[in-house]
Amino acid sequence: MSTHLLWLAFTLAVWQLPTEIAPVRFNSGQSVVPYFEGWIKNPDGTFDLVFGYFNRNWKQELSIPPGPNNNIEPNGPDAGQPTYFLPRRQRWMFRLRVPADFGKKEVTWTITANGRSEMAFGNLLAAQEITDRVVMSNGNFNPGTDDPNEPPSMTVAPVQAATVGVPVTLTVSVTDDGLPKPRPVRTSRPTAGGFGAQSNGVGSGAPRGLNVRWLQVGGPGKVAFEQMGRSR
Repeated sequence: MSTHLLWLAFTLAVWQLPTEIAPVRFNSGQSVVPYFEGWIKNPDGTFDLVFGYFNRNWKQELSIPPGPNNNIEPNGPDAGQPTYFLPRRQRWMFRLRVPADFGKKEVTWTITANGRSEMAFGNLLAAQEITDRVVMSNGNFNPGTDDPNEPPSMTVAPVQAATVGVPVTLTVSVTDDGLPKPRPVRTSRPTAGGFGAQSNGVGSGAPRGLNVRWLQVGGPGKVAFEQMGRSR
C-alpha cells in the first residue's frame, strides 16, 4: 500500500470518529439514587450522617413511604428519610444521628423506584467529614474554624391548624451576621450591539440578600408553594 493510500485511510478513520453524545433525559421511568453527603461531628460527641438523593427522572415525582422500597438499615425502615422525591439532584435532605461510639459501623439507605433499587452507605470515613458551613453554602466553600463568618439562622412560625385542600401560610424569619459583606449591586449599561446587550435580567441591579427555598420532603400528596413575601 502506498503512502498516499495510508494517509487516505487514516483521514477517513479520523473523520469517522464518533462525536460527543448528548446526555439523554428521561421524563419518567428511572431510578432514585440516594446519596451520602458526609458526616458532621456534634459538640456532644455524636455524629450526624447527612444524606441527599438524585431522582434521575427529569419530571416524574415519586411518593415512596418507609418500607421495603424506602428503607434505612439498621433500625429501619423509618429513620426520618424523605418519602417524596423531587426531580433531579436534591442535596442535604436529612440527617441521621448516630452515637459517639458508632466507630466503623455503617448505615444503608435503599430506595426502589420504577423497579430498580439503589443504595447509599453512610459511615465515618475521615474523607467524608463535612461541616455545617458546607451544608449552609450548598457545598460551595468550607472555611476554617477560625473564620468569623457564621451561617444564617432560620425560625419557622408554628402552624396552628391545617385542612386538606385549604392553603396554609408559612412564615419564616432568616437572619445573618452580615459576613462577608454583600457584594455591591452591579448595573449594566450595554452599548448598542455590545456583548452586554441582553434582556435576561442579569446585571439589572436587583437587590441581593438571603433567599428561602421551600421543598416537599414527605407525604403522598403534591404540595405547591407560592412565594407570597419577599426574601431580603
